Amino acid sequence: MMKIRVGVFFGGESVEHEVSVISANQAMAAIDTERYEVIPVYITKNREWYTGEVLSDVANYKDEKQLLSQATRVNLIQDKGNYYLYTFPFKAFRNKPIAQLDVAFPVIHGTNGEDGSLQGYFEMLGLPYVGCNVGAAAVGQDKVYMKNILRDAGVPITPYVWFYTNRWFNEQTSVIDDVETKIGYPVIVKPANLGSSVGISLAKNQDELIDAIEEACQYDDKVLVESIVQNLVEMNCSVLGDFEHAKPSVLEEVMGSDEFLSYKDKYQGGSGAKGVKAGVKTQTTGTKSQGMASTNRIIPARISDEETATIQRLAVETFKSLNSSGVARIDFLMDGNTRNIYVNEINTIPGSLAFYLWQHTGVDFTQLTTELLTLALKRERRRQQKTFSYDTNLLANYSASSGSKGTK
Repeated sequence: MMKIRVGVFFGGESVEHEVSVISANQAMAAIDTERYEVIPVYITKNREWYTGEVLSDVANYKDEKQLLSQATRVNLIQDKGNYYLYTFPFKAFRNKPIAQLDVAFPVIHGTNGEDGSLQGYFEMLGLPYVGCNVGAAAVGQDKVYMKNILRDAGVPITPYVWFYTNRWFNEQTSVIDDVETKIGYPVIVKPANLGSSVGISLAKNQDELIDAIEEACQYDDKVLVESIVQNLVEMNCSVLGDFEHAKPSVLEEVMGSDEFLSYKDKYQGGSGAKGVKAGVKTQTTGTKSQGMASTNRIIPARISDEETATIQRLAVETFKSLNSSGVARIDFLMDGNTRNIYVNEINTIPGSLAFYLWQHTGVDFTQLTTELLTLALKRERRRQQKTFSYDTNLLANYSASSGSKGTK
């Protein structure tokens, strides 16, 4: 049986570039090579595309110049419904394809990878791909879009204010008044379109608010300010599936080293989970190569069965409300005293693909990647049954005298 050829796309120009390399190398090692041929496609921070076996070992990325000298720069070309990687620069009639792809597996976090940009490119080519479609990816990446939709869907979220950066520069007093009257301190300030806690700050007073907004403005044109949850307990739940069928994972309780989980906590390992009791399953203080699997966490989360069921239900509801597909991780905030639960955000391409949550659910990483590829091909079959254009040519009867809008 011929293997399905899977192009794993990773890297990119996002601030989460290195995290993507880790996640993709984990995924490539997990894909079932009895069924699939894995073809790495690394996108540099300069948007150059490379392929080669050397890209499949995260240890080789310590020296990128050396790494790229051993890889091959490529273009992705669509030709009569087939998808090829050609040596760059492409020269018609002179180049032979060095690889062919049947399905794309994007593992790029953040800008131009997780936000619908890459998904849109695959849609234009007609190349099947893993994960969310263009709209769901874009909404999942933009925290303002996401919160507006979840609010209208009745999903519990924290109070928030958002604004464009030009309003901040021109109406600073008005923005501060909105935050102080509609939310009050303390608050969390975030760029709308970044992940992994980049550009996120805690503000407990007006001076700190100003500094936090100035920081967030460096990363995006939209800024989100949210009410902070007191007595914070942070939990995550992954969801796997599509709009027809989606299932939740077990929950993890995330142990940050500060009042919110920083980029360093997530990807460089923390200093150990505080308050962890003997006998509780945990993963602590890992290395950078372990990605999100190195975060201090307790699995399953130390909450009641009823609260667990509520969070799992809200995770699936969030996943479907945003029209997600593939695997996602939904992050939750709980007030440890009131026990009120809020959806914080969705990660449509989560760090390490949240495989560690599925392992605790009885699905190993290989099974997870197989399910993701199956969902991608299922969506493509469904797409082929839809009507996108009509077999007609309105231009056949067009003439200059008809006018630019034509005639009836």
